[in-house]
Amino acid sequence: MSSIPQPTRDNTAPATSPSGQPKAVWAVAFASVIAFMGIGLVDPILKPIGEQLNATPSQVSLLFTSYMAVTGVAMLVTGVISSRFGAKKTLLSGLAIIIVFAALAGMSGSIGEIIGFRAGWGLGNALFIATALATIVGAATGGVAKAIILYEAALGIGIATGPLLGGVLGGISWRGPFFGVSVLMAVAFVAIVVLLPETPKAAHPTSITAPFKALRHKGLLTVSITALLYNFGFFTLLAFTPFPLDMGTYAIGFIFCGWGILLALSSVFLAPKLQARFGSLPMMALSLSLFAIDLAVMGIFTEHKIVLVVGVVIAGAFLGVNNTLITEAVMISAPVERSTASAAYSFVRFGGGAAAPWVAGKLGEHNMSLPFWLGAVCTAAAVAVLFIGRGALAHIDDHDPAPHSVEEAQAITVGD
Repeated sequence: MSSIPQPTRDNTAPATSPSGQPKAVWAVAFASVIAFMGIGLVDPILKPIGEQLNATPSQVSLLFTSYMAVTGVAMLVTGVISSRFGAKKTLLSGLAIIIVFAALAGMSGSIGEIIGFRAGWGLGNALFIATALATIVGAATGGVAKAIILYEAALGIGIATGPLLGGVLGGISWRGPFFGVSVLMAVAFVAIVVLLPETPKAAHPTSITAPFKALRHKGLLTVSITALLYNFGFFTLLAFTPFPLDMGTYAIGFIFCGWGILLALSSVFLAPKLQARFGSLPMMALSLSLFAIDLAVMGIFTEHKIVLVVGVVIAGAFLGVNNTLITEAVMISAPVERSTASAAYSFVRFGGGAAAPWVAGKLGEHNMSLPFWLGAVCTAAAVAVLFIGRGALAHIDDHDPAPHSVEEAQAITVGD
């Protein structure tokens, strides 16, 4: 902390909630929930969109591909923008873009228009997500680990409620979920305007080349490639499973809601306990191995819907543990700013998220089992990468983030 200039103290303390966290943290966390809703929101309406707009599964899956591809590429400039304009302006810009493009997607008349507007949505998502993680980590009290758990909880709740909202609104019209997100993001926009103080610009603006330079660190590169590979399994589960399930919007919504709830619970309550007892790397490897086995079972029994339903739901536990541990590993895997590490990691991992839905859709048009097998193989490869690069990550279990004060949190925000 000695390298970070301490801010001038005054008598005005940040507004806090009964939980002890600044209200600004909860405002950003709430907006994060809504942002993560966008990932699984379209799950229940994939088949209705395909049926009503005469689109194939691979065409419909491009809703995920365009969204994730633009999000990943845009992650490269989030640090540049945030360091020049401040976190608050960057967060609000991302929210405003999502509000507009989600509404435009709801007004679309063709599959091509939805794909294009989802790409614009991905730009807003990138500006928001990368900055939100750094903002929560910087402003929360109680240390990095607690802040990341809060962020992962927001992710889990968003992923859980996204399909549920998509199922409820999608039961009325496939356009409903898009309009729903637009309205909720408008609420989040107002909350951040009111509750998040204006954040200062960085003393030294981030270079656009910083994320690429950060990937020279073997630890960060290892976790990034690991995430790229297991995202093939993650988004095969998310974007393709609704097709072989062949159920209504409500049923799909509730199934993926169960998955998201288990993901949230395991990320918040199970991951820290397992990490403390067994260590980060062993638990990341185990959770990914179990997820690979889960996908393989789904590949064997693709024609049995009950197996698919159970496979989707229990995958939440494996992914919840892994998501928490790998996110924390990213933040301490390289001696770079947190926002730079997050941008580099997200750029790489979203490559898998962009490719997987379309590839799964194409394979599924020929054989419904093939996407699950590809996801299982890629996830198993992620475990192999983690094993090969374990030496560069040996230090992550030695990291013990100490609780810090609000003043320290503000200083970290300035430094980042």
